[in-house]
Amino acid sequence: MRAYIRAVLVASTALVGTGAALAQSSSPFSGLFGGDSQTEGPVALDIQVAGNEEGLDDKIRATSLVAGALKEDRTTGQDVLAAARGDYARILGLLYDEGYYDGSVNILLDGIEASEVAPLDAPDVVRRVVVNVNPGRIFRFSRAQIAPIAPESEISSDYAVDKVAGTGTMRSAAVAGVEGWRNYGHAKADVGGQEITADHDTRRVDSRIALNPGPAVSFGRMTVAGNQRLNERRLRKIAGFPEGERFDPEEMDTVRKRLRRSGVFSAITLQESDDLNADNSMDVDLTVVEQKPRRFGAGFEISNTDGVLLSAYWMHRNLLGGGERLRVDAKVKDIGSQTSDRDDEVTIRLDRPATLTADTTAFVEIEAARMREEDYDEDTASIGVGLEHIFSDQLTANTELEYQYSRVFDANGQTDFKVLALPSEVIWDMREEPNNAKRGFYLSGDITPFVGFGDTGSGAQLLGEGRVFRSFGEDDKFTLAGRARAGTILGSEIEETPRNYLFFSGGGGTVRGHPYQELGVNEIEGPDGDTIKTGGMSVANATAEIRYQVREKIGLVTFVDYGQVWTDGSFGGDSGSHSGAGVGVRYDTPVGPLRFDIAAPVGGDTDNGVQFYLGLGQAF
Repeated sequence: MRAYIRAVLVASTALVGTGAALAQSSSPFSGLFGGDSQTEGPVALDIQVAGNEEGLDDKIRATSLVAGALKEDRTTGQDVLAAARGDYARILGLLYDEGYYDGSVNILLDGIEASEVAPLDAPDVVRRVVVNVNPGRIFRFSRAQIAPIAPESEISSDYAVDKVAGTGTMRSAAVAGVEGWRNYGHAKADVGGQEITADHDTRRVDSRIALNPGPAVSFGRMTVAGNQRLNERRLRKIAGFPEGERFDPEEMDTVRKRLRRSGVFSAITLQESDDLNADNSMDVDLTVVEQKPRRFGAGFEISNTDGVLLSAYWMHRNLLGGGERLRVDAKVKDIGSQTSDRDDEVTIRLDRPATLTADTTAFVEIEAARMREEDYDEDTASIGVGLEHIFSDQLTANTELEYQYSRVFDANGQTDFKVLALPSEVIWDMREEPNNAKRGFYLSGDITPFVGFGDTGSGAQLLGEGRVFRSFGEDDKFTLAGRARAGTILGSEIEETPRNYLFFSGGGGTVRGHPYQELGVNEIEGPDGDTIKTGGMSVANATAEIRYQVREKIGLVTFVDYGQVWTDGSFGGDSGSHSGAGVGVRYDTPVGPLRFDIAAPVGGDTDNGVQFYLGLGQAF
């Protein structure tokens, strides 16, 4: 016996319709079954699959309307009957997706075939539902042809001779073929037709899919609607729509990302025109919904020796009507610290997106800080103008021209530092989830050349950091996380270098188990011969963590931290080191894990007993 299925498609989704047509041609079948049963609420659901090849029972349960109704406690006779009548086509469609074309399905409601019960004759109560499925024999491709194919199309290797001839595989091949042409600039590519022949004697499927690439298309005009406070000229600049260029779906995604990054909109819709213009250009309709312009947030961290850190910010997303973002950050730390007085910091930053290019943001930043450390006091103010460029979702860079003035009070009396600096940074972020990474890596590199005025030295600060994450086990329950950080200062002497350029180690961000910035150097002598503690000219830190997800929202962490600080640049001169280890608990929240760590010193002489840390977000 041979069964023929022929259809002409105007869209790749029509392959689903082919499966439905096949489902309607099946007939009930009873036989010997293996079984799997499960009771859900007052109705027992028993799914039995002959042979149960490829774990079909689990797939059937996942697609079954009856199973879904029982999980939602919809258990009246009418509900169960309606779901059961719909399950015939759904289950047969699943069988076709898996390559079974001569299967059968029986669904019994308390022993009565569901298809024989009229919708208006539903029983008041159904106690037991039995789904008997005989998938039959699996079919394979005798021919798997799709043409014409665009260069670099990614057609699945499963669409090939002797592979399982599932309708899902054919549908995926059709979609991939169309996407291949769209990626090649043919925006209106589609499935032109298909012919499928299933031979039930040989269990072979002859599949031919014809693609219709259509003409090569360029981007036409972009119409804009929905913006109210944002100037349309600036909106177009931010979007960077590539009018006149060859069509590329990735360019459409890039436009969406640029608009989302602006933070101005709560919804963005970019719709391709149904018809091409006479020159084969395609217009695009952009509709946006602006969100409330103002936003604020707060964070905290608590340590038993360093005290409390409180932070907050206020932001305006569209200050001048051109997408400008004003953000004010305030931070108060070392509240109740056992080693220093309270520190205060304020930062005001104004960003202007789409400056020079659509992916370049210009910014002005003003900072002021009042630091009261154990061995010195420092008041600092700075102003900078810079640019940040986004090369891709993973690669960003920024540079800034900054003037900084700081006044330090220590055993030497008063010292003023004045520098003109060019801090620059490159970040390569390949983490899948920055707030709670389970795999991937993160690399950053900073260089800050600076020119000193008066008694301030000139040189450069170099700093690099790398993080790596790898998960394994069932559902990635275990995660290995590592971080390494190294920095040095070249060209300047330690007493001539601004204090906030020097390096410390210790605390929740470097070495847990030791107080905040406890490890520095004692190199500078005051007028009375007293040594003055400052940061070092070089630093190295390393951290290793093992994270275990106990439950959906609860995780455990064990960790070891290490830090070393040198008196000279290039990791030379005298040095001191310390290390700590501990355990922690994580509780997942919508804004990141709530972190609680307990750490104790393992090495070094900067310890001060067991340390406790409470904060929001992973340690790195």
